[in-house]
Amino acid sequence: MNFTVRTLSIFDADALRALNAVFGDAFEDPVAYGAESPCEAYLANLLGKNHFIAVVASIENAIVGGLTAYVLDKFEQERSEIYIYDLAVTEPYRRQGIATALIRHLQRVAAERGAYVIFVQADLVDAPAIALYEKLGAKETAHHFDIPVPPRHHGR
Repeated sequence: MNFTVRTLSIFDADALRALNAVFGDAFEDPVAYGAESPCEAYLANLLGKNHFIAVVASIENAIVGGLTAYVLDKFEQERSEIYIYDLAVTEPYRRQGIATALIRHLQRVAAERGAYVIFVQADLVDAPAIALYEKLGAKETAHHFDIPVPPRHHGR
């Protein structure tokens, strides 16, 4: 199977929108990933920011997988780390090396940007993701907490 992997640019808003659909399907949450899709200008602006990275895998111009990541500048040293926020491959193309190729591509991007590490979370019940990440890096066990943000008050 031949696939290509590339980093999206400001001209790839449609590809980012297609990647969102892949995420919505893979994570069984099409509402979160597609109900209020940002406009093209918003996506192009996001793709132009240094702190956001989107990488896609394509077969014959169809997005079959991808990842989004954020560059986090550190304060304790002049360095940065990269957090993989979402990573998914469509069902028919899983277990064919696409996710590994996406991460390997991100490693090259990280090296070019001077990042010292890439990190990612996986749900405890997601055995395929855990197996992939264990193959590529060292596991650290941590707890994840979602801390709610109070509603924004207008008029103040």
